[in-house]
Amino acid sequence: MPVTDLAAERRALPRPQWVLAALGVSAALAAIVAVPHDARGAAAQCWPAFVLVAGLLLVGFVADQDGLFASGGHALARLAPNGWALYAGTAVLVVAVTTLLNLDTAVTFLTPVLVYAARSRGEGEAPLLYGCLLMANAGSLLLPGSNLTNVIVLGHLHLSGRAFLEHMALAGLSAAGVTALVVALVHRGELRATIAPGGAPERPVLGVGLVAVLAVTVLVVVLRSPALPVAGVGLVAVVWRCLSRTTAPEAAVRVLGLPVLVGLFGLAVALGSLGRVWSGPSTMLEHLSSWATAPVAAVVSVLVNNLPAASLLAAHAPPHPYTLLVGLNVGPNLFATGSLAWVLWLRAARDAGAQPDVAHASRLGLLSVPPALGVAVLALLATGTH
Repeated sequence: MPVTDLAAERRALPRPQWVLAALGVSAALAAIVAVPHDARGAAAQCWPAFVLVAGLLLVGFVADQDGLFASGGHALARLAPNGWALYAGTAVLVVAVTTLLNLDTAVTFLTPVLVYAARSRGEGEAPLLYGCLLMANAGSLLLPGSNLTNVIVLGHLHLSGRAFLEHMALAGLSAAGVTALVVALVHRGELRATIAPGGAPERPVLGVGLVAVLAVTVLVVVLRSPALPVAGVGLVAVVWRCLSRTTAPEAAVRVLGLPVLVGLFGLAVALGSLGRVWSGPSTMLEHLSSWATAPVAAVVSVLVNNLPAASLLAAHAPPHPYTLLVGLNVGPNLFATGSLAWVLWLRAARDAGAQPDVAHASRLGLLSVPPALGVAVLALLATGTH
């Protein structure tokens, strides 16, 4: 076959995100036809999570355009005396952005910043590149909005952000810390550089992006159901930028990745419906201890993605919701099918000119997930939470 024909055939093939969207919509429609009442219940449990992440991604988009993330990355690159200090600062930055603006926002906007920060110092980019993904997943246990799975499972708990943080703070920080340590040890040879970058630091615009970040932070911490208010803040921020002609609407739509969100929402509704009519998942969880719940949730998250997995496993109130979340949030580090963050991270890394290796990221996950699960569950048990 001629090369031109091959190129035309590749263009004619549906992109993976559209295949996922079609699969999700088909699965959701099948659930609606088969078990309409249960499908409505699953949709009611899942929609706040997807609306929340859409709002946070829009806020992150505006904050990125204002240079807030780039400024943080440049400041780290300039102030860190060596690679180890740069990596430690990166860990703090990733966990902070993940906590306040969701792990999907963190990997979308911090990945290119960290790649450029490493290059500006003449250092290897691998520790920051892989650390961004793995620490975002592992560190998404601190607030409900940090991960969509938190919102889905929290549907049964009705906790405010502050109450959730009180339960999960030690476990989330422990999981993120162990994950950061494993990545650092594997890439310790690339963290020994002491080259300082030149050039003046980037000055961020302290405007609508910063206001939006502060607003959603307050909303997520204070409100029990912050999805619609946060989405409203994100929408207003983007519309403001579009009206001022500093933002193209198409760019904001691209950041949302609507086909992937729609596909995952459809699968979550379908599996949530299945979990309501089939007692298998809830019966299994009732017979599992806290120690067993986390690894089982981790495996299921890799098999079907952690968002549909959360909908399936939390269709009924789970006996160990917090350890379930540990597995659903940390477990996706095992493989690219585990979370939406992997898809966004791969896209952001490639757009920055990096060449992320999924196999290497999975090997890091295999090394970091078991100890991260262990310390997180131990932290929950130590604080009387499970």
